[in-house]
Amino acid sequence: MAAYGALAVGLINLRYQTGADQNLLKSLALIIPGTLLLSISFIEAGKKWLATKAAAQAVTAIWVLLLLYSFIV
Repeated sequence: MAAYGALAVGLINLRYQTGADQNLLKSLALIIPGTLLLSISFIEAGKKWLATKAAAQAVTAIWVLLLLYSFIV
């Protein structure tokens, strides 16, 4: 869910801030981590890692930081 959230927020940011300075780089800071996390969820080893409590905490922390970043930019 965090991967979809980061990816969606990045794509929405890209669309609604068209013409803004450095918009692509700001949006890619959200899109790339979301895409990577989504990709990890399709790999068997990634699925096992994501099932751990440590991974859940790490993903949640990263997602919160990305969400906060999306409101700042």
